[in-house]
Amino acid sequence: MAEGYLRHFADDKADIYSAGIEAHGVNLRAILIMKEDGIDISRQTSNSIETYANIDFDFVITVCDNAKERCPILPGRAIKFHQDFPDPAKAVGTEEEIVNQFRQVRDMIKDYCKKFVADNL
Repeated sequence: MAEGYLRHFADDKADIYSAGIEAHGVNLRAILIMKEDGIDISRQTSNSIETYANIDFDFVITVCDNAKERCPILPGRAIKFHQDFPDPAKAVGTEEEIVNQFRQVRDMIKDYCKKFVADNL
């Protein structure tokens, strides 16, 4: 979700990459709730951080405490940012309750990404 919003808000001001400690695929519920907000993430991929080992990033953003703790040290001058968001993939309850948790996290991520772009790009 963060990749989708960063791409949207940054437009052509930055190249955006997204990776995790492990590649799990793009969550179908995330695709659905992002589409509700006009952002299509259906073509995004789930990548491991090792995929981008040779890129000298300006910024690295971690979006969960687990990633912050386990993220390998990246070479270069990247300024690191961290914001821990709840993992909606771990939500429990009825389908409606789970989708609503995805929406809540989506909105938190949207606000964070909008502010990040405004403050840093």
